[in-house]
Amino acid sequence: MATSTPSSGSGSGLVVGLKREAPAFVVQTEHTAAKYSSGLAPVLATPHLVAMFECCGKDLMDPFLEPGRSSVGSFITVKHTAPTPVGMKVTISMELVAVDGPRLKFKGIARDEVEVIGECEHERFIINWERFMAKVAAKQAKIATSSS
Repeated sequence: MATSTPSSGSGSGLVVGLKREAPAFVVQTEHTAAKYSSGLAPVLATPHLVAMFECCGKDLMDPFLEPGRSSVGSFITVKHTAPTPVGMKVTISMELVAVDGPRLKFKGIARDEVEVIGECEHERFIINWERFMAKVAAKQAKIATSSS
């Protein structure tokens, strides 16, 4: 069951039904499966599509986050259902479908100029930036200590 109450300090206004459409972008050679080594075809690579979905979800959230908060992706499933050649525009749309404290779930659709090319389900967590970076620093310290 979808809820729509973010946890305290996470960001007001993050409610089920929020939508965002990212500005269209044109597929370039560097976005292709051949460049990502995920295939040979000169078409939009699935890894790039995944990144586009994730960015759109992040960008939907960002204006609502309080100072000192950020978000991290924790889960994504993507169906890449049609090829998009170099030179064609792609648009990503995301909708916030569930809010459970700091956990937010999105559904997304990608379209090129001809058809729907993909769909996704994406989950992000709102984090306290300082605490998160302290964990990163502690992990880096463990590596530095173990390699000395």
